[in-house]
Amino acid sequence: MPSKQSSRPTKRVARKVSCEDCFFHTNLLCALELNEPCSTFRPSEAELRPPQQLRFVFRQERRSRAAWAFPSAQEQAALHA
Repeated sequence: MPSKQSSRPTKRVARKVSCEDCFFHTNLLCALELNEPCSTFRPSEAELRPPQQLRFVFRQERRSRAAWAFPSAQEQAALHA
């Protein structure tokens, strides 16, 4: 009989980080003595490279002309005359 796999997604267990895993600690740049990683923690594997960010893509302009425009000087004068 074939085994049935559960339809539940498997959970990834996040690895607990420590000061020993920090870039600053491994390169002897840390002067703090804490029991847990500080707010400046950076993984030593990343070598201070920032995480890759999403690229900004411009949309194509859909209209060839504006939906509305300001009236010309002559049209404004005619309205207020």
